[in-house]
Amino acid sequence: MVNRIVLVGRLTRDPELRYTPNGVPVAQFRIAVDRPFRNARGERETDFINVVAWRQSAEFVHQYLSKGRLVGVDGRLQIRSYTTQDGQQRTVAEVVADRVAALDRPREELGEAPPPPSPEEPSEPEPEPAVPELTSGRVSTFEDEFDEFDEDPFADQ
Repeated sequence: MVNRIVLVGRLTRDPELRYTPNGVPVAQFRIAVDRPFRNARGERETDFINVVAWRQSAEFVHQYLSKGRLVGVDGRLQIRSYTTQDGQQRTVAEVVADRVAALDRPREELGEAPPPPSPEEPSEPEPEPAVPELTSGRVSTFEDEFDEFDEDPFADQ
């Protein structure tokens, strides 16, 4: 069986970096990926894809990438379900990145103006974050959120 995703797109906002209670860095970001074909009206459509990066990849993403940067992501698709605090069942699809590469140079380095605003993202409610949240001074753990995961599900990679 194969679960491999390779994407090239632009960051829709600056990445968020957090740490697990054991100090493992994890970054969350979203990229806009244009579809390779045009729709019936002759327009290109864009998909907005959530990505999660761990360890050195997370630190790289946080330190060197920002909104508008062109990136390549190599990873796997993960689909998970959870129940919200009000009892609603939700499903989230995200790419767990094995590798992230910057495919352009920072605009400041090139002496260019920032890129124009990206197309508006669909007005869907934000999915529950895939990384721990700070809540009332306590960091929730993946064990709290996802019983089926070990402390760090990607430790053997």
